[in-house]
Amino acid sequence: MPDISVRIADIKFQNPFLLASGILDENGYTIRRILNEGAGGAVTKSIGAEERTGYIPPVVVPLDDGLLNAVGLPNPGIDGFANEMKISLEAGKPVIGSVFASNADEFIKLCRKMENYGAHAVELNLSCPHVKGFGSEVGSDPDLVEEIVNSLKSEIKIPVFAKLSPNVTDIIRIAEAAGKCDAFVLINTVRGMAIDIAARKPVLSNRVGGLSGHAVKPVGIRAVWDVFENFDKPIFGVGGIENVQDAVEYIMAGAGALQIGTAVYSHGRGIFSKISTELASYMEKEGFNSIEEMRGLAHR
Repeated sequence: MPDISVRIADIKFQNPFLLASGILDENGYTIRRILNEGAGGAVTKSIGAEERTGYIPPVVVPLDDGLLNAVGLPNPGIDGFANEMKISLEAGKPVIGSVFASNADEFIKLCRKMENYGAHAVELNLSCPHVKGFGSEVGSDPDLVEEIVNSLKSEIKIPVFAKLSPNVTDIIRIAEAAGKCDAFVLINTVRGMAIDIAARKPVLSNRVGGLSGHAVKPVGIRAVWDVFENFDKPIFGVGGIENVQDAVEYIMAGAGALQIGTAVYSHGRGIFSKISTELASYMEKEGFNSIEEMRGLAHR
């Protein structure tokens, strides 16, 4: 059978399918369970300096082809996440610590703690579309992105992954600013809204949320394609991956590994083992020996 393992920034993943940040990754037990059930790695929920309760419900709107959510980055704070990391790492697979902050100094403090907790890498949430002062508000400022990434690369030893937003005018400009990162993560959710016509008001308590799921796959593939064309750097493809065809599209666009989030909600935890098996079968049928042979193939 073909080898479906991948190596990103010297981290080896048994398969290219990671649990994306924000889905069943708020505590160590669920992360460990998903890793044991087939995920090649996991990204934690985005963790900040202090505990956040998030927004009041409703915070999620199920759609025919995805989810619209604005949960508000609820998390226990970095000091309260140490034991969750410890439990997660018991699975013996890579765990990436996702963090969010508003400035470089705070990012450094968070990433140092994630490094001390044993995270294999950190993922910078520069792209959450619905929390004021964090996420895409930070990630749409090229100068701030450059300061954050460059500062982290000089302060911590583990790899730094930059999760970029599709809600910007020019994603290449932001990628250039984050150019010293060890890998790009593309993409986060797309800003959107839903209206309750009976109540005559927005459904989400925050009004604006992030659209995820199959509906955003073309946006994610386009972002991966553009960044692959301009940078010689590993890419994690994220957004709307539900089956092997979706995965292969992302890989041929330039992704070396993939993250799955909303599909866990719609298809269950077994999606990681299922799609891994299907990818190996596809590669054997098509004569590919490794994922690297497929990566970026659509550009050739």
